[in-house]
Amino acid sequence: MAGLSRRGALTIGGAVGLAAAAAGASWWLNRLPGAAVIDAAYATPLPAPEPPLNVFHLGHSLVGRDMPAMLAQLAGAGHGYASQLGWGTSLREHWYPGLPINGYETENAHDRYRPALEAVASGDYDAVILTEMIELLDALDHHDSGEYLARWADLARGANPGTRVYLYETWHTLDDPGGFLERLDADLPALWEGRLLARDLRRPQARPIHVIPAGQVMARVVREVEAAPVPGLARRDDLFALTPEGTRDPIHMNDIGAYLVAVTHYATLYHRSPVGLPDELLRADGTPADAPSPEAAALIQRLAWEVVTTYPKTGVAG
Repeated sequence: MAGLSRRGALTIGGAVGLAAAAAGASWWLNRLPGAAVIDAAYATPLPAPEPPLNVFHLGHSLVGRDMPAMLAQLAGAGHGYASQLGWGTSLREHWYPGLPINGYETENAHDRYRPALEAVASGDYDAVILTEMIELLDALDHHDSGEYLARWADLARGANPGTRVYLYETWHTLDDPGGFLERLDADLPALWEGRLLARDLRRPQARPIHVIPAGQVMARVVREVEAAPVPGLARRDDLFALTPEGTRDPIHMNDIGAYLVAVTHYATLYHRSPVGLPDELLRADGTPADAPSPEAAALIQRLAWEVVTTYPKTGVAG
């Protein structure tokens, strides 16, 4: 396992980004490309990759340790991965080794940890997967998310012309005042695309950031099961963990939620249908994960593939 100090990456972060001044959000919003420009950037699907893949995950507890481990099991022999995680960590906080990251020591105390700036600058990865902190509006307004997404993407693209960069779309809390499903519907075009992807596309970009639409798959699954439940999956709460006190955690996924996210990653990264994949997997620590019922697993797999192949920004041909 790499050492947990972030200081070794300070030179990379300084060389690549300290000179770039953060501009005000309103200034950039007046100059971001619109939906037509964004859509045009994704008109041509990516070619299917040659497996296996080596993947780097950068994010927070909605990545977690278990989901990447599940993805590796779904992908099979040869799939490699590493990560840098925190608790509620923004892309900006990951960028500067001098900034503190909540939960850094805890979340990265495992043999898959690699310092993020070193990892992304190495060119070792076929795919670099980035995600942003939640509340996303706060991240955009106070952590300059679009700027730091583009910086991470440029670092990956500059290090290896073959690396694909992905934005992992997540979700807000079950009790969000704007509504759980409503925000999944509205935030994709307005925030994930209109302010994050758009910032990277403000200049001509031959290698755009593609999207792993886990939030959209979650919305499809929730709507389906709340209309027609299947064994073990009847409502949105069934995808979320319990707190130590036994109440529902409004943001963190349980094993079935992690399975949904891992299936979505698999379909997007590998351009392969997840239908028929195993549903009994292990957590990162080697213990058996709570498996979805066969009916729930089949539903998740089918809907994930439908979403991934009908949303052009995944890069997967329909």
